[in-house]
Amino acid sequence: MTAEAKAAEVAAADPASPPLTERQEARRRRILHASAQLASRGGFDAVQMREVAESSSVALGTLYRYFPSKVHLLVATMQDQLQHMHTTIRKRPPAGETPAERCAETLMRAFRALQREPHLADAMVRALTFADRSVSPEVDTVSRLTTAIILDAMGLADAPTPEQLSAVRVIEHTWHSALITWLSGRASIAQVKIDIEMVCRLIDLTSPETP
Repeated sequence: MTAEAKAAEVAAADPASPPLTERQEARRRRILHASAQLASRGGFDAVQMREVAESSSVALGTLYRYFPSKVHLLVATMQDQLQHMHTTIRKRPPAGETPAERCAETLMRAFRALQREPHLADAMVRALTFADRSVSPEVDTVSRLTTAIILDAMGLADAPTPEQLSAVRVIEHTWHSALITWLSGRASIAQVKIDIEMVCRLIDLTSPETP
């Protein structure tokens, strides 16, 4: 199995749920768009379920059937943003010479996309931080999408080794931590770049070809 196929398999491994009808999917899209718009303007506190319902033209009870809480909604919003990033990155793959360079380039592109919407980024990261066990399926989906993005970026000819998959998990944790420290003003963009490039070197260090 190629790395790309592995990434697709990981991304597709969402918890089983009945497929939405075309109308339901359109409604869900409106809800997620309203959530992102409100978060972009005022961050986590600006996303109020009643306002989301009004902005997306759905009944408040309907909104709660799709998303039981604001945390569920914002984690789903992050999932949606990552799916858009994944599509963009696949259309314009990273140009680095090594898997580590391609991974670092991809994660910095994703980071800069979030940097352009700092209030939205803060709202989504806070939702992930606040998520309890009831939000585990949505959080797991965010993690799988991040893994898929990294695996696609690596561009391996063969399936990743268990050691490389372990490295990917460490990279995920570092990227998430870098987002938090940057959003809190405790790290500069330059420092984030250094940390991302450093942790992505684990991919090359765990490569089967590495002595």
